[in-house]
Amino acid sequence: MKPSSSAIPCLRYRDAPAAIKQLCEVLGFSEHLVVPGPDDTIVHAQLVLGGGMVMLGSATDSAHAEYLKLMKQPSEVGGANTQSSYLVVPDADAVLARVHAAGWKVLIEIEDKEYGGRDFTCADPEGHVWSVGTYDPWAGDV
Repeated sequence: MKPSSSAIPCLRYRDAPAAIKQLCEVLGFSEHLVVPGPDDTIVHAQLVLGGGMVMLGSATDSAHAEYLKLMKQPSEVGGANTQSSYLVVPDADAVLARVHAAGWKVLIEIEDKEYGGRDFTCADPEGHVWSVGTYDPWAGDV
């Protein structure tokens, strides 16, 4: 059975090719589909991690102009985010080491949670917020 997710976060990046590379190298995603556009833009990309996926594209993609009117980049709103994604990983400390090595900003330091798991929160180079941890809500009861 192939993995599937009924909720898929969608993001826009000013430099989507760089974001794809960093999300894969730092957070551990892999490319599932990447549709390039003109002038080094990305019309649509699907990145997978375990059974989850995020979709993203360039913030300047005129093919999605109506959709883009609904979104602001974190840098356009003082760094604020109205959502974030939580990534379930087997080793949060290893991902945190890659986050530090890449120079990403750690927003909440890594810690063990009383309900299980170990996690931290960071921001990628364009300010999108990611929480990363070992807690898997599908694995058992809290």
